[in-house]
Amino acid sequence: MLGVFDSGLGGLSSVRKLTEILPREDIVYFGDTGRVPYGTRGRETIIRYALQDLRFLERFSPKAIIVACGTVSSVALDALRQATEVPVIGVVEPAVRAALAASRERKIAVLGTPATIRSGSYAAKLKAADPALSVLGQACPLFVPLVENGHIDPADPITKETVKRYLEPVLAFGADTIILGCTHYPFLKRAIGEYVGEGIRLIDAGTESALETKRILEEKDMLSQAGGERRFYVSDSPQGFAETARVFLDREIGEAVKYVDIEKY
Repeated sequence: MLGVFDSGLGGLSSVRKLTEILPREDIVYFGDTGRVPYGTRGRETIIRYALQDLRFLERFSPKAIIVACGTVSSVALDALRQATEVPVIGVVEPAVRAALAASRERKIAVLGTPATIRSGSYAAKLKAADPALSVLGQACPLFVPLVENGHIDPADPITKETVKRYLEPVLAFGADTIILGCTHYPFLKRAIGEYVGEGIRLIDAGTESALETKRILEEKDMLSQAGGERRFYVSDSPQGFAETARVFLDREIGEAVKYVDIEKY
């Protein structure tokens, strides 16, 4: 079984990719919908929330836990790895490797929550790999609320204006590659792609972490040969989550969603 958690709906982009490439793996997903977003919180709060999420998922004896949250991966990954013996896979390192491989002009922009951009995690890893790189970090605090409230259509005027506001500096910077450094952001990928044009490569951090999970399971000979159950837990209304998740996953999940009081963990 694989455990996956995020601050809300964004991690479903990872679940979707995991389902595609590892269809026989059972997945338990926790979305902390009662405390979303994490990206505007302070460091200590993010770490506390992340450790509670981890402890909840450990109840299911997972063989790996995927931190499908750019904020937690940037701020709390070390704390999580110190707190458990279960392999913990974040989104930053896989996305950085993909961006380095994709960039031709060596100008990479990172879109992330305010906490992710403040942490400098993406920029530090990119520059460590290639000091000649130019890196721009662009905080996008309104992207998570947009996704959580279903504003993902590229034609939606609210979405278009918000994308324009955050991507104008990225185009002015001259980025040839953009890391979508939060797993909510792939749900805005069409809107972002339409604004920046086909010449700029978009790196989906959630997809890259899913591919990294498959690689690690193959290396450890831990791939499941049977299974495929999906269970979902949230810290707020299961109904609201199920309705939106149905659109994101293109499948009904209503009966598979349950409420959990995450503060108990």
